[in-house]
Amino acid sequence: MTDKDSESVKVWCSEITAAYTLEQRKRWYSDVANIYHQARPRYPKTLIHRAVELARLPAQATILEIGCGPGIATVEFAELGFSMVCLEPSPAAYKLAKSNCSAYPNVEIINTTFEEWELEPGRFNAILAATSMHWISPEIRVQKSAEALQDNGSIIMLWNTPPHPNDEICHQLDEVYQTQAPSIPKFARYGSIETHQGNLKEIEQDFINSGLFQNFLSEQLVCDTTHSIDEYLTLLSTISPYIKLESLQRTSLFSGMREVLERTCTGKLKTSYLSALQVAHVNHG
Repeated sequence: MTDKDSESVKVWCSEITAAYTLEQRKRWYSDVANIYHQARPRYPKTLIHRAVELARLPAQATILEIGCGPGIATVEFAELGFSMVCLEPSPAAYKLAKSNCSAYPNVEIINTTFEEWELEPGRFNAILAATSMHWISPEIRVQKSAEALQDNGSIIMLWNTPPHPNDEICHQLDEVYQTQAPSIPKFARYGSIETHQGNLKEIEQDFINSGLFQNFLSEQLVCDTTHSIDEYLTLLSTISPYIKLESLQRTSLFSGMREVLERTCTGKLKTSYLSALQVAHVNHG
């Protein structure tokens, strides 16, 4: 990832924080909660099991999950028998997570943000964040996570990055973006695997530089998928830069993209995305 890409990511995130109140950010995914659950890729089971192994989770571990969304990762860890306290600010996603996790009595879903959640010092064996840690400011996410963990506790971050079509299709879509939604930065349109790797490295560095975490481990899989055009556009509609667009602008963008994709694809669109795992152990000194 170039320095310009990295700076673009930081600027975009800071603009969201500055332009929207905490109450607005709580409801960011509310209108797309159902399709988020349907369209977003699941986390590979190999990474889930590696997370448990690298975090050295005991069988009776209690996990705090930050931003559980509709419970995509929650269910995977609940299936393994862990007790969980899951924080989800979006009222719609909270209700969906409650429904999706109703079969697991040891899973508690709370409708709140990590920032507003009342800290329970030293309670948890692990903190889980599945494609959510970037929503928390660096100062809060590192310090408060460390305080919530038991000695020898771990932070587990899972990531599925947005799908990336091949370069030829990206080039074909460029004109549509420039015409219909020039405000969407290139990293958000179809950021390369390398761009996303760089973004994750920066979050990793925040934890390392704090001195509150140690033994940082990272593993990644590049996943290839095939979508129908409808599936691809539906998935994009759950990603923040597209949520930010006004409804009519988003409709025009997707209409233009559909025309290009129908010309260049034979009904199916091949994409790649990065599925990643980051684990570190708390250092309480």
